[in-house]
Amino acid sequence: MTAVDTTLFKPELTFTEFDAVDRFDLFKRLGELLEPQGYVGNGWLTAILERERLYPTGLDCGSIRVAIPHVEACHIKKPYIAIIRPKNPIEFEGMAGLPPVQAELIVNLGLQGHEDSQVRALQALMGVFTDAGSVKKIKAQTTPEGLLSAMLGAIE
Repeated sequence: MTAVDTTLFKPELTFTEFDAVDRFDLFKRLGELLEPQGYVGNGWLTAILERERLYPTGLDCGSIRVAIPHVEACHIKKPYIAIIRPKNPIEFEGMAGLPPVQAELIVNLGLQGHEDSQVRALQALMGVFTDAGSVKKIKAQTTPEGLLSAMLGAIE
């Protein structure tokens, strides 16, 4: 059994060629998709921007640069995991004081419940992003369907 509930990955929340100029624009546009579908509350945008400011999530994993932003569970109405491949890399401040990264892939965790589930999800994603074979398959995808399939295949 995987450490991540794979039912949280949603086809309607998997994007390739996502057009955003920076983190703020990315979060604003993502929030405009999440809120009407009932995934997040109206305070989500402010919360994710503040959380990202305090606890940056950009990480250079060698063969891919990623960001894994998330917020406290009180801002999540129903759990989800969104996968975003931006049209152009988006700068994220580096995790734990590391240098900024130009994120090629953003995985937004919208988890509820105990913090353990978030830690397990982060660990599983780190395993995927540090595996060159999985990264190669993920990077080769050009459609949301292919990207979702490659992510699920790497996690399971």
